[in-house]
Amino acid sequence: MKLTISGYSTALFSTWYLLEEWGILMDAGDGLTAALLQKSRKINYVFISHADRDHLTGLLQLNQLNARQGFPVICYPRDSKSFPAMEEFSKRFDPHISGTQWRAVAPGEEIWVKDDLVVIPIRNEHVTTDPQTIRSLSYKVMQVKQKVRPELAALPAAELKQIILNRGKENTTMEVRNCLLGYSGDTPVTDLHRWDQSGILIHEATFLASEGDVKTVPHKNKHSKLEEVMEMVSGIQVQQLVLGHFSSRYDAALIDRSIRDLCDKYRINIPVYRLLPGVTVRDILSGKPVNK
Repeated sequence: MKLTISGYSTALFSTWYLLEEWGILMDAGDGLTAALLQKSRKINYVFISHADRDHLTGLLQLNQLNARQGFPVICYPRDSKSFPAMEEFSKRFDPHISGTQWRAVAPGEEIWVKDDLVVIPIRNEHVTTDPQTIRSLSYKVMQVKQKVRPELAALPAAELKQIILNRGKENTTMEVRNCLLGYSGDTPVTDLHRWDQSGILIHEATFLASEGDVKTVPHKNKHSKLEEVMEMVSGIQVQQLVLGHFSSRYDAALIDRSIRDLCDKYRINIPVYRLLPGVTVRDILSGKPVNK
């Protein structure tokens, strides 16, 4: 199935991605409804990575325009106190949105968005907390299928059908999960294999770090550098890469040149797309990759 991804992602200002055919929104930065207009009504599930304002300031307007009984389902990191406060305020401000579901989620939970599509939160390293506290998340969108067990797969169709009738599906099939899409949210790269076997990976790359301008500030949240993302991708299986959340200090020419140079350095041949600072991109995957 074709997946239409539209989005905007500029560090400090706003980030959001619409996964149109799935009715999923990843993060909800400022301006998303103004950009999407009626397409925002397709959103049934919102997955917020963390409570930085550039990832959630579009949430109240989206909810005010599109809330109906049971939807949207707004999923957020379990221990982030910003979201219960937003829920309480929004219900007082707009009583008609009381049907919205606000859901605190933690790593390993399963949020089923369709019969064969489940979203799984993953802890990331953007916010420094103790191991039991969840304030920042990445997400995987997994396709779930039932397939015939390998030892039966080569049997003739008629014989296989009879075996299934006799033994039941639970004894003749097995669940298979494939990662259709990974969404990093904001986080440095710490696990080189987290996104292995992803069909599409949307990953932040806030800093180019080519000028030595990335300073470590202990109390600040942590982000990725472009080179560490590209090095990670070079060692795993990913079919398509979407880069965003670049700092607005970088211009388009520098970002594109840096991506192409790193694709050459790490021999990355998969399509690499990017969202430039200040630019809304519709149907990202239908555009021309930077490295092609």
